[in-house]
Amino acid sequence: QVQLVESGGGLVQAGGSLRLSCAASGRTFGSYAMGWFRQALGKEREFVAAINWSGSSTHYSYSVKGRFTISRDNAKKMAYLEMNSLKSEDTAVYYCAAKTTWGITALGNEYDYWGQGTQVTVSS
Repeated sequence: QVQLVESGGGLVQAGGSLRLSCAASGRTFGSYAMGWFRQALGKEREFVAAINWSGSSTHYSYSVKGRFTISRDNAKKMAYLEMNSLKSEDTAVYYCAAKTTWGITALGNEYDYWGQGTQVTVSS
């Protein structure tokens, strides 16, 4: 079993920055692709960013590319989402997810483990 715990959410003004963290359990974290997803009130869950096991490959949704950066530290069993130039449209609950099979993906149903989510609210 793998457990993921997000932290770092909160209230931030538009144009500001916020860093989300995801702490993972498990012995094989370094083999997992990791992803970040978000769900705004009244909307469907959407893909935000993904990173492969080594951090050498990343992918972002069009809405966040150039503003958000996904990273990981396998020694610490941590994944991160650095969010810059935040907009009110970024307000959502953010979830980290782990994929135990090889390859990064934007498809949520291909991820095997999910965190509980952390709220990000961007004021305008």
